[in-house]
Amino acid sequence: MSVIFDLDGTLVDSEPNYYEAGRRTLAEYGIADFTWADHERYVGISTQETVADWKDRYGLRAPVGELLAVKNRHYLGLARSATRAYPEMRAFVELLAAEGVPMAVASGSSPEAIAAVLNGTGLDAHLHTVVSADEVPHGKPAPDVFLEAARRLGATPSDCVVLEDAAPGAAAAHAAGMRCIAIPYVPGQADAPEFATAGLLLPGGQAQFRARSAYDWLVNSADPS
Repeated sequence: MSVIFDLDGTLVDSEPNYYEAGRRTLAEYGIADFTWADHERYVGISTQETVADWKDRYGLRAPVGELLAVKNRHYLGLARSATRAYPEMRAFVELLAAEGVPMAVASGSSPEAIAAVLNGTGLDAHLHTVVSADEVPHGKPAPDVFLEAARRLGATPSDCVVLEDAAPGAAAAHAAGMRCIAIPYVPGQADAPEFATAGLLLPGGQAQFRARSAYDWLVNSADPS
């Protein structure tokens, strides 16, 4: 068994930082009314796909590469100093590490953003295998990041369990042939059809997640073959 973690909204509560980075970026280009509700539509989608959508939605003239660089600059400043790991997720990572379970991170964030968050929270002590959507052809809901994480771990997809907070990530896990523990970041999305494919759905999100219970589910639901 191997475990693959989404990063933002799953391991760490970074969505407020992504929202603030997005708000600051769009404000630089004259969009002053970007709200949290606007941000929620991008939860689980890669940063590159997010800014590409902004370009179309807001009629921005700046190239996608420029928008991406500006957003990453804002985000990295926030990520290094203000990212909080969910306590039960930290406990889960430590429990898996103690049991020798191979682990990876597969995220839609840039490699620099992932490194900043893992280093800033100390999670890099246990999470050494990292895949960014920037390194594969397609971001979530395509399965590419999860399949690449499995490849780097030397694991078969059917032996992998994904932890995800967003519907596109749950869809990507299903497309990759992996089991999924779904912990919806946006409670109102818990009934999204993508989450129905999860092996374990915690509609209460992080408030419902417990490290020991998740580990027991992993062990008890493992394929005996």
